[in-house]
Amino acid sequence: MAKKGKKIYEGKAKILYETNRHSFLIQEFKDDATAFDATKRGTIKEKGIYNNKISTTLFNLLEEKGVATHFVEQLNDREMLIKRVEIIPVEVTIRNIVAGGMAKLLGLEEGIHLKTPVLEFHYKNDALHDPLINEYHIYALKLATENELKQIVKKSFIINTILTKFFDKINLVLVDFKLEFGRFRGRVLLADEISPDTCRLWDKKTHEKLDKDRFRRDLGKIEEAYQEVLKRVTT
Repeated sequence: MAKKGKKIYEGKAKILYETNRHSFLIQEFKDDATAFDATKRGTIKEKGIYNNKISTTLFNLLEEKGVATHFVEQLNDREMLIKRVEIIPVEVTIRNIVAGGMAKLLGLEEGIHLKTPVLEFHYKNDALHDPLINEYHIYALKLATENELKQIVKKSFIINTILTKFFDKINLVLVDFKLEFGRFRGRVLLADEISPDTCRLWDKKTHEKLDKDRFRRDLGKIEEAYQEVLKRVTT
């Protein structure tokens, strides 16, 4: 069993620790919440617990469907063992319904169902506020190889199909979501997390928001939304 070592990274939502096995890390989920490039900060009580359990369930689902991830096993309420990937600094957003940044960028009404999913790339750089980029930027900046990017795009659409169907069965609409990928022993693996922090999830019947938008937009009942997603995902 991997033993927890020193902290090597702390981000807005997670902490990474070394283990006695070089190829593996422990990822701890925090209760801290941020929005709008961390200009809004707060705490969502037990969010770390909810997101760890939700991510565990969804990573296991994707692994079962043939999508390779960095997930190894859940260790406790807040921690999971993960493979030590080298994060590719390109965030992928898949959009099925217009919301958030897409609505603002293109002046569209939130809630419009897109005829086909839209894939966006963002340069993972906090100082630059994760700007929208395309494949030509990625190649010019040497953020990923052509082969890596082809894998990322293919995997992203496969993940969207799997998750959309899964959430539909539990009466949730997958509006959009963010993905991160990493390199591990020559392979491209899905990394980071899959949770209400990284996904927009609406109730299928009422369209009630059950994700971090409740924090972003001061809608209240934030903890209850995360609890509801956990309940549906794990039962």
